[in-house]
Amino acid sequence: MGATLTPRQNSGGKRVRRHRRHPPAMSEINVTPFVDVMLVLLIIFMVAAPLLTVGVPVELPRTAAEALPAAQEEPLAVTLTADGRILLQEAEVEADGLIPKLRAVAAERRDNKVYLRADGAISYERVVQVMGALNAAGFRDIGLVTDSGGPRLDGSDG
Repeated sequence: MGATLTPRQNSGGKRVRRHRRHPPAMSEINVTPFVDVMLVLLIIFMVAAPLLTVGVPVELPRTAAEALPAAQEEPLAVTLTADGRILLQEAEVEADGLIPKLRAVAAERRDNKVYLRADGAISYERVVQVMGALNAAGFRDIGLVTDSGGPRLDGSDG
């Protein structure tokens, strides 16, 4: 939008120029690019969040138990696989080195909550041995991870 200035003559024959003042600068912030960036970040985090769970494949036993409430820091998970391996988060640990590693982890954490994931094919004795190791390392709050939708002992369909 351009404006042209044309000289005018008044009644006395003099030329008079009229100048238009420029409009004041806008002092408002354009938030459209900010909103665009935030929406892109939201989509990225929505796609990435499901990929951040512990990914050791284990065939968990099914039960009718309710889920535990979510913790404030990343949950500590100990996994017993069908072939007898012990994994702390996703790192394999030897059975004799489990307690020292757990004590080192316990010293770094505020929460003493640990989740025990055991394959359904593992014997009860082995699960209880690992629970004893967790207790000896200072973890008193042990949650057993299962899949929901299993059989109920009261005979109802749930």
